Amino acid sequence: MGKSEKTTPEHVAIIMDGNGRWAQARGKPRLFGHHAGALRVREIVEACPDLGVRYLTIFAFSTENWKRTQTEVSGLMKLFKRYLISETKQLIEAGVRVRFIGDRMKLDDTLVALMDELELLTSDNDLVHLTVALNYGGRDEVARATKRLCREVAEGKLDPESVDAETLARRLDTYVLPDPDLVIRTSGEARISNFLLWQSAYSEYEFIDTLWPDFTRDEFARVLSGYNSRERRYGAVPG
Repeated sequence: MGKSEKTTPEHVAIIMDGNGRWAQARGKPRLFGHHAGALRVREIVEACPDLGVRYLTIFAFSTENWKRTQTEVSGLMKLFKRYLISETKQLIEAGVRVRFIGDRMKLDDTLVALMDELELLTSDNDLVHLTVALNYGGRDEVARATKRLCREVAEGKLDPESVDAETLARRLDTYVLPDPDLVIRTSGEARISNFLLWQSAYSEYEFIDTLWPDFTRDEFARVLSGYNSRERRYGAVPG
């Protein structure tokens, strides 16, 4: 697929990095930055329809983030609950369909119930598909999908000789979503941090210096504009 065939990424995934540093630069605790980052999410989601982005996936909390201090982890979990409650009405009215990916087993029951409810309440929406990666890790996702395959083979529901890449992909958390066209990471770090490892095999990447709470709609539009100049070959040689 060349650039002449598609100029706007349909699916953008974002590693929202830099909240803690943003807060510390202002003499505030790290959770202050996470609150600011949550407000930025709303702005970016609202910008998606005008910018032609139909699918947006955001990395909210990784399987490795449990290693942070108990104060920060506890504060983040409270923030997630507060955000889900406060944003539900706006998300429904804005035509946003919300999904969550990641392992819910380690999350507390109240948070999981809020996640389930928001998914249900927005299930008829189709303007923007917002996917929130919560307690998510790319390796963990592939491992869980592999366990499902092994179970099905052991139960005689699946012929092991029929297993291919597509068989596994259908058992990933993102099985109903297209692969991301573009992955953006804020804050100047140039690594993918175990995010959408399988799905981003042929994604374009953009690493920018801006900290997430400063990532505005205008900067989002500039990054998308830069994507327009790229040619995606998917391993092929241009003719």
